[in-house]
Amino acid sequence: MNDSPGWASPGSAPSDGKETAIPRPSDPQDGSGPTGQWSPEQPPPGQWSPPSNPGSGPGTRPPAPGWGGGPQRQGWAGPPPAAKPGVIPLRPLSLGEILDGSVSALRAHWRTALGFSLAVSVVTQIAVVLLQRYVLPEPTSVDPNATGSEALRQATDSARSTLLSLAPASLLSMIATLFTASVVTVVISRSVLGRPTTLADSWAEARPRVLPLLGLTLLVSVIMAAIMAVGVGPGLLLGSEAGAALAFLGFAAACVVMLWLNVSFALAAPALMLERQSIVAALRRSAKLVRGAWWRTFGILALTYLLTFLLTFLVSIPFTAIAVIADGTEVSDLFGSTTASFGWPFLIVTGIGEVIVSTLIYPFVAGVMALLYMDQRIRREALDLDLARAAGLPGYGVDTPRS
Repeated sequence: MNDSPGWASPGSAPSDGKETAIPRPSDPQDGSGPTGQWSPEQPPPGQWSPPSNPGSGPGTRPPAPGWGGGPQRQGWAGPPPAAKPGVIPLRPLSLGEILDGSVSALRAHWRTALGFSLAVSVVTQIAVVLLQRYVLPEPTSVDPNATGSEALRQATDSARSTLLSLAPASLLSMIATLFTASVVTVVISRSVLGRPTTLADSWAEARPRVLPLLGLTLLVSVIMAAIMAVGVGPGLLLGSEAGAALAFLGFAAACVVMLWLNVSFALAAPALMLERQSIVAALRRSAKLVRGAWWRTFGILALTYLLTFLLTFLVSIPFTAIAVIADGTEVSDLFGSTTASFGWPFLIVTGIGEVIVSTLIYPFVAGVMALLYMDQRIRREALDLDLARAAGLPGYGVDTPRS
């Protein structure tokens, strides 16, 4: 029995354009000749009669209605249920099964997934709070009465200051997401097979892939930045009203291209982690798996990020209100003051809320990505058979044909 999940990309999968083996009926066991021929000894025509009922005669009970005298079923029997050794059934998944599978895996392995995510979120948020308090500069003030070139200059300086303030926090959040996604992907792969896992085992398996995963994320970020620069740059260089219109059109076109690429590359991280692909090969692998299912992938990702946004919003409101009361600031200061003007009570309370949100969101999104990757491989490459063999399910030997 093969105990490995078989995550490696198959060499003759249906998505590679090669045909799979088609099962054919076996030859006759006695070797007497080809199947499908009548026996040479046949009864003469018109002398066949149905078999007699041994229970016929006076005093016998009448047979049950229907053919054969037995109990009858209403209609055709449905297909047998798919095998489910872990958190998902081994068949093409629906949207609800992908979302529920991610939650079920985190609930079953909460010590490993949520515990690691909590530790990473705490360290990240402490670093972000310290940066906000002592390192990041105050945002540039903007005069609402400024006009012409002065208003454009102030708006440019304000945008540059905002980007500089957000860059460190975004970088730390990206690193935290990478560490969490690497461990959660391993946890999901074990949960699908119904196997237990520990934090030490998951980290030992994920650690060699963390640096390639970081390189993958940086490469995708550079590609997106280059696309935005190409779209907006020519309009900004003109510097006139026509240039502003051109920059707006370029920005819209760049957003469309970035959205298409982000969805096409959404499965690159699971492919890199589970198939041990290189960075470029993982991007190609993701684009290949998403091809033909772009809109479905986009819909699942859009709903996932909508759920995470709602969770962030619901958790942030009470913690922000408590932070304002504890810090003694006015509500108007949230929109008019700088981050450095808030005291430690505000930063600590809002930081606790961010830790709670990050602890739940990071592993949930990583789980959805991993299950979406498995779903696409089940649909295109019959990965369900490899997973059933790895799980040790009966009836899934090495000779089981692919569907």
